[in-house]
Amino acid sequence: MDFRLTDEQELLVESVKEFVARNMPEGLISQMYATGVVPKELSKAWMDAGFGLMGVPEEYGGTPCDNTTLLVMYEALFRASACFTPFCSNAMALFDVIGLGPKEQVERAVAAYKETGRPLFSFAISEPGAGSDNKGMTSYTKKQTDGTYLLNGTKTFVTNGEDFPELFVIAKDEDPARENKSMSIWTVPLNLPGVSTAKLHKIGQTIMPFCEVYFDDVVVTEAMRAGTPGAGFSGIMRQFELERCLCAAQSVGWAHAALSDAANYATERMAFGKPIADFQLIQLKLTEMETIVQNVRNMMYKTLWKLDNDIPANLDAALLKRYSGIECTRVASEALQIHGGLGYTTETRLGRIFLDCRGNEIAGGTDEVMVHIAGRQIPKKYKK
Repeated sequence: MDFRLTDEQELLVESVKEFVARNMPEGLISQMYATGVVPKELSKAWMDAGFGLMGVPEEYGGTPCDNTTLLVMYEALFRASACFTPFCSNAMALFDVIGLGPKEQVERAVAAYKETGRPLFSFAISEPGAGSDNKGMTSYTKKQTDGTYLLNGTKTFVTNGEDFPELFVIAKDEDPARENKSMSIWTVPLNLPGVSTAKLHKIGQTIMPFCEVYFDDVVVTEAMRAGTPGAGFSGIMRQFELERCLCAAQSVGWAHAALSDAANYATERMAFGKPIADFQLIQLKLTEMETIVQNVRNMMYKTLWKLDNDIPANLDAALLKRYSGIECTRVASEALQIHGGLGYTTETRLGRIFLDCRGNEIAGGTDEVMVHIAGRQIPKKYKK
């Protein structure tokens, strides 16, 4: 086992740190959280620096790399900025489009992404009554006599759904019944007649706003279908393991930033005539926080190693997603506690980190669903 980063990965990490130091001062980050608006020039700067094209196939002008290197880069970004930067989610949206096709849509999406650093599409998957329960979806399309389709239904928690020009919408084919497993993905411009939105308000991760989207007899055509008819959900599932590693990279990056802040503060804050870092209760907190950060990072890179070597990692990704979400929130909470009353103000970034970490216990599959996924596989793993 070799836990060292390669020379190229080390250089990549340093380059990300320099990018954050140069382009993302704390004042700008606070402004983005308050407004939910990421300056277009910042997204473009990330793209111009070459980071945005990491992981994009060479045939589309990207810089191919393995999953491990990709997540090394993004973990460094989350650790250095301690914020929910949009760049990784933007790239993941593009990866989904590339995986689904067709080629004409991929080329259009890549061209827009290169120009602005922002994806062409936001993803409309979850519904008010169907998050992880995909069979509970009721959005559907119905074919008409003229060969077009009518799309009806509601999607929720659509990240940047009001900000990007088009939507990737998953909907059942012909029949919204629970028994119907046939689903397709459609590229739906936001300005089509019958499409409307309503903003939702989050307590954390506010730098990436989301909304509900309503479809009322929206006319879509066969040319707007992405991927294979009827296989929409399986197409999206291909990215689930990587998405869960991404959530872990976010969480451990933020937790590492919170731990660093707390450890530094503990050496500076004086109580009863000495630094609070000298008190065993504070040492216990820091020890447990460091243990969590190391454990999450080790689990994450083991899972990525499996993905890079085509080894099944569904169980690993589910365990990682659950553990990182819960435990990194704990790290952020303890960092806030070490800061005492100061941590409960907006004068530090710890409240922001805590709320962002807490969101990752839900995003990408809830903790409970991760138990459902892992719990079915563990008995099979140990069956004699």
